[in-house]
Amino acid sequence: MDLFDTISADIKSAMLARDKVRLEALRGIKKEFLEAKSAPGAGGELTDDAAMKILVKMAKQRHESARIYTEQNRPELAEAELAEVAVIEPTCPRPSLPRSLRPSCAASSPRRVPRVRRTWAASWAQPPRPWPDVPTAAPFRQP
Repeated sequence: MDLFDTISADIKSAMLARDKVRLEALRGIKKEFLEAKSAPGAGGELTDDAAMKILVKMAKQRHESARIYTEQNRPELAEAELAEVAVIEPTCPRPSLPRSLRPSCAASSPRRVPRVRRTWAASWAQPPRPWPDVPTAAPFRQP
C-alpha cells in the first residue's frame, strides 16, 4: 500500500470518527498529491519519495504560517495551523543521522545488552522535531 492509498484510507477513518481537523488536513494532503500526479511530466504517477517531499514542504509551510500568526498575535489561527502539522508530521520521514553520529548499539559484554537496548529504545521512542526553530503553540498572553 503506497502513501497515497494510506492517506485515502486515513480520510475514510477520519470521516467515520468525525474528526474535522484531521479530515481537513488529510484532504489538503490528498489535494497536493493529486496536483503532483497531474503535473506536466509526472505521467500520472506519484512515487513515495515525491510524496514525502510534498509532506515535508507542507509541514514547513504550516510551521512558518504558525510562526507568523504568533508574531501577529493571532493565536487561534496559529493553533489551527499547528493542529494540521500534528496530522502531517507523523507521516513525514524522520531525519536520519549520519552513521558517525548514531549511537553505538554494540554491547561490550552480554550483561550490557539490556542497558544498550534501553538506551537505544529511549533514543528512538520520540521522533525528533525536524524544525526546532519554530515555536510550538504557546498560551496567548495579553500585553
